[in-house]
Amino acid sequence: MSGASPHPPRSRSPPTPRWLATFERIVGAITGVAAALSAAGVLAALAFVAYGVVMRYVFNAAPTWVDDTVGYMLVGIVMLAAATTLRQGAHINVDILTGDLKGTRRRAADAWSMLAVLVFALVLIVNGVQTAMFAKSLGLNTTGNVEVPVFWLQLLMPIVGVLLLVASIEGLLRVALGLPLPHERHLENSE
Repeated sequence: MSGASPHPPRSRSPPTPRWLATFERIVGAITGVAAALSAAGVLAALAFVAYGVVMRYVFNAAPTWVDDTVGYMLVGIVMLAAATTLRQGAHINVDILTGDLKGTRRRAADAWSMLAVLVFALVLIVNGVQTAMFAKSLGLNTTGNVEVPVFWLQLLMPIVGVLLLVASIEGLLRVALGLPLPHERHLENSE
């Protein structure tokens, strides 16, 4: 009996080109800032809700602005975390269809996924800018206890579109070069 492993060695992916590593660091930094803003938003929303609860139940003086403000913040929190979530492979996907794919089929599914995100990002950018500028031209404000210009909130769409665009380009480049997606690198490094 030899000391050979019963499983054939897994082929290693080619090394990451220097230009792609630089691009990935830039994408990581940009999406990291967005994720940090998202995390700060979670903490701020928690503080606002706690403040609202204390004011309502201890001092019987409920602030009217808390619910609206936290609602707007939650939209930003989710949207700003989208690109980091994509890079970490944490988005909802259809594992029953893709979970057992290997080799070329897996690469094709990854490419299709990143291409779909890229198209969605472009839609967010184009339509987000158009929608925000239209709302600005009409001078629309939100209704409720907190009135802010609607276009401020709508500008999140093109901002997040840019974040998703660069993250999907990163993924497509990795697929095209036969490299694992960002969230799959730890699997390769652990073997």
